[in-house]
Amino acid sequence: MIRVLFVCLGNICRSPTAHGLFAQLVRERGLEHRVRIDSCGTSGYHVGEGADRNMARAAREAGYDLSDQVSRQLRRSDYTDFDLLVAMDRSNERGIRSNMPSGSEAQLVRFMEFVPDAPGPDVPDPYYGGMDGFRDVVRLIEAGCEPLLEHVLAMDE
Repeated sequence: MIRVLFVCLGNICRSPTAHGLFAQLVRERGLEHRVRIDSCGTSGYHVGEGADRNMARAAREAGYDLSDQVSRQLRRSDYTDFDLLVAMDRSNERGIRSNMPSGSEAQLVRFMEFVPDAPGPDVPDPYYGGMDGFRDVVRLIEAGCEPLLEHVLAMDE
C-alpha cells in the first residue's frame, strides 16, 4: 500500500481539495486497498476546522464532496507514516523539506509536477481570486490527479 499525504499551509483549501478529489478517483478505480490518502497543513492555524466554505462550494459545483475533511497540522510521524508527501506549492515544499528528519524515506513532490501544461510551479492560493480562484484550484487539481495516481501506482510495483 502506498500512503499519500497532501500538504498546504492551513489544510482548508488546496490540500483538502486534492485529498478529496484524489480519494474519489481512487474509489472510482477500486484502488482503496492500494492507496491510503490524508492531508494536512504546515501551520496549525486551522486545526480541527473543515474545508473553507468557498473551497467546499467550488468542489461541490464540480461534483466533489469535501464535507469529511478536517484540518490537522503536519507532524513528525508523517515523515515515516507516509510514502509520498505532495506539497501544493514551493513554500510548503521548503517547509516540509526543512523539517524532514534524517532517515526519512518519504518521497517529496510538488503537485504541479503532475499537471499537464501547468501554468506555474504552485497551486495558487485561492483566496486572492474570489470564487474563480477556488474554481481554478479545483480544475488544476482535477488535471493533476490522474497523472499523480499513475505515479503512485508505479511506486507500488
